Amino acid sequence: MITSQDIKAAAKRMGADIVGIGSIDRWSTAPIQMDPKQIMPKAKSIIALGFRVLRGSLRGIEEGTYFSNYSAMGYGGITYLYMPMTVINLSKMIEDAGYEAVPMGHQSDWRAIDSTGYLRENYSRPVAPGKAAPDVMVSMRIAGFLCGLGEIGYSKMLLTPEFGPRVRVGIIITELELEPDPIIEPGTLCNRCMACVRECPGGCIPADRTIKANVNGYELEWADVEMDKCDKVFQGATECKEGEYGDYISKPGYEGKYVHSEISPFVHAPKALYKTGKAICGAKGCTRACMISLEKRGVLKNKFENPFRTEKPWKVDWSQEAIEVDYKAPYEGLDSPNAKKFKDTDTD
Repeated sequence: MITSQDIKAAAKRMGADIVGIGSIDRWSTAPIQMDPKQIMPKAKSIIALGFRVLRGSLRGIEEGTYFSNYSAMGYGGITYLYMPMTVINLSKMIEDAGYEAVPMGHQSDWRAIDSTGYLRENYSRPVAPGKAAPDVMVSMRIAGFLCGLGEIGYSKMLLTPEFGPRVRVGIIITELELEPDPIIEPGTLCNRCMACVRECPGGCIPADRTIKANVNGYELEWADVEMDKCDKVFQGATECKEGEYGDYISKPGYEGKYVHSEISPFVHAPKALYKTGKAICGAKGCTRACMISLEKRGVLKNKFENPFRTEKPWKVDWSQEAIEVDYKAPYEGLDSPNAKKFKDTDTD
């Protein structure tokens, strides 16, 4: 018989940083579109696996020089590559013992609900009375809470004792009955310092409007985050002013509506990495500001020799001429026949 200790040891060998287990009864108040029993009616346990976002993956955005690493290695790479491999391999171990296991290593683009939790119009329908519309999408952050990995902070992010908000979660729904972990009491980490509110570059996290939810008897409360606005700010965009035309985002339906914001150094939004990763904002409020606050308070287990932020955060002044970069091709050189030739009148 596989034990909880066996599961945790195997998960960490396979690449998970933290592991928690919750009994299925903890999801008794889950809405139908987020109910794991809609996926596996005989489920007994849910295993939540946490994967750290390396603090170093946020370093380049903090310095304003290297943006793609967070999207590739801290966002898309974990969600669509690294985490699914660990989750599916652990599920194989459970199936080899004779129990079904459903691996969920990413937030499915097929889900029937949108980013705010509402059913998408004209998308899918239940196959029978009493069943959810496909696809069901279990909330990974709530799963992290119910499996004892951490608490839900004011920003709606899952905060763990090890890494604070810089963690991504995958889960396994299984028929295997396992010993559950204790739930971390809300308020253990988040002290409502509101750093996330102050530093969100789009003002997407309101200080005076919250959502309350009863989750397994716990009264949880988090900011009523403006998710649609967050999606644009996430990409480094800001709405055009009256009479202004912007082509920062080239996606159909966005034409003329958005320009680059002060937290994007790019003339146009870069291409997505791993399909959805385009985190130009670098989670400035919900992750970086929160992490800095938690580290200053000394409440996280993952310790560092040096503080993360040592300078005043930068901003791009798009009203001014671009700062010149003193750069020459390092290998070809100006004497190479392949070197680009410029005239004095040429501009960027």
